[in-house]
Amino acid sequence: MEIASIIWNVKPEIFSLDVNWWIFGTIAPRWYGFLFALGFLLGYNIEERMFKFEKVNPKWMESIFLYVLVATVVGARLGHVFFYEWGYYSQHLAEIPKIWHGGLASHGGTIGIIIAIYFFSKKVTHRPIIYTLDRLAVPVALAAACIRFGNLMNSEIYGVQTSLPWGFIFVRNGETLPKHPTQIYEALSYLITFGIMMYLYWKTELRNKQGFLLGVFFIGIFLTRFFIEFIKQNQVNFENGMALNMGQILSIPFVLAGIFLIIRALKLPAVIYPPYDPKKG
Repeated sequence: MEIASIIWNVKPEIFSLDVNWWIFGTIAPRWYGFLFALGFLLGYNIEERMFKFEKVNPKWMESIFLYVLVATVVGARLGHVFFYEWGYYSQHLAEIPKIWHGGLASHGGTIGIIIAIYFFSKKVTHRPIIYTLDRLAVPVALAAACIRFGNLMNSEIYGVQTSLPWGFIFVRNGETLPKHPTQIYEALSYLITFGIMMYLYWKTELRNKQGFLLGVFFIGIFLTRFFIEFIKQNQVNFENGMALNMGQILSIPFVLAGIFLIIRALKLPAVIYPPYDPKKG
C-alpha cells in the first residue's frame, strides 16, 4: 500500500533576478537568510521591550545586537568546523570563512553567544553575565525556531524514513521515500520553549531568580534536540555506528547545566536591580 506523504520541492531562493551590473550576475535571496534575519529582528524587538520594562540603560541595546549577531555566526561556523568536519577543514583552512557554502552548528552558536555576553557584561552592563543571558535566552529560542524553518526551506537536516502521514519527500535532494521533517519538530519544540519563557518572564517573578530562565532554555532546547536526534539522519559519516551522535553528545552538558541552574536559582534569593538613573550614568 502506498504511504501518504507530503511532496516537498520548495526552492530555497525567494526569487531570482538576473542583474547585469558590476559584480552582480544573479540576485537570489534565500529563505534561510531571510528567516535567520527575521529571527534576529524579532529577537531584538523582544529584548528591547524587556530592557524598557526593567528601565535599564537604553544604550545597552545599541551594542547587544552586534555582539550577539557576530557571536552567533562565528560560533556556529566554528562549531561546525571543529565538531563535525575538522578532518576536511584542517586541510582546507581557506574554506572556513565561507559560510555561504553552508555548515553552521547550533551548539557552537550557543557557546559563541555565552562568550560574547561575558565581554558584553564586563564592558557594558557591569552586571553578572547570568543577568543578560537570562533575558537573552527568551528571544534566542524564537530565533532558533526561525532558523530551523530556514533549514526546512533548504531541504536539509531532516530525519530518517517514516510511514507517518506527515512524512516529507525531499525531492530536491533526490529523495523518493518520506522522511521525518525533523526541522519542523525542532522548530515547534523551540516555539513551545519560547512561549513558556515569555510567560515566565512577563507573568511571574521567576525572571528575578538568576539563572532560572537560562536553565529553562537549556533544557527546552537541548533536551528536545537530544531526543529528536534519534530519528534524524546523521550529518557526517563518522557518526554512523555511534550510540549517540555528535548533536546528542554536545546537548548533554547543556541539559545538565540547565538542571543545575534551575535548582540553584530556586535556592538563591531573587535579585532586583534599581532602574537606570541618567544622572549617575
